Amino acid sequence: MIRLYLIRHGQTPGNKLQRYIGTTDEPLSTEGREFLEKLTYPMPEALYVSPLCRCVETAGILFPGKSFHIIEELSECDFGEFENKNYKELSGNQDYQRWIDSNGTLPFPGGESREAFKCRSLTGFQKAVTQCIRNNIKTAALVIHGGTIMNIMEEYADRPRAFYEWHVGNGCGYEVELEPEQWQKTAKKFQRVRKIDPSLE
Repeated sequence: MIRLYLIRHGQTPGNKLQRYIGTTDEPLSTEGREFLEKLTYPMPEALYVSPLCRCVETAGILFPGKSFHIIEELSECDFGEFENKNYKELSGNQDYQRWIDSNGTLPFPGGESREAFKCRSLTGFQKAVTQCIRNNIKTAALVIHGGTIMNIMEEYADRPRAFYEWHVGNGCGYEVELEPEQWQKTAKKFQRVRKIDPSLE
């Protein structure tokens, strides 16, 4: 059995202002760093990280001194014209209203579609799982993004739930387990899922 920790990066200034932060490579906020410094996650055998600054910083705080592997495909969604803006700033934008009316299913204008983002996220996740299986790794952590986690959970969780229902806060995530032999066949599903929310503990 392989145990994986899917952890969302710490809070950034844009997160606090409820902006759509995807390709914007901003660092953690002071508040975000201070919150992470209070958390304790088990040290994994392997650590996989999105290339964006907020994830690299988070990995360094949660797992000090641990080397990590960058997986480009684990980056957050490209929000296109909505990037680095919040709902107040987008109020009155016809493209934004159409996107809202579609329940977030339309492609982001000038950015990624849900389908393309999900395909990319799952490709990155499969790379991490494949490395774990090949190297006989039993525990790994992925320090990634909220949207990336939601894509992974929607696809592989042991119970059906819509994309947005898998949302987690900054520094939170899921502990999941998978059976390598079953995973390599056709049954690509987690054997166990546990939500991790340190803010409630």
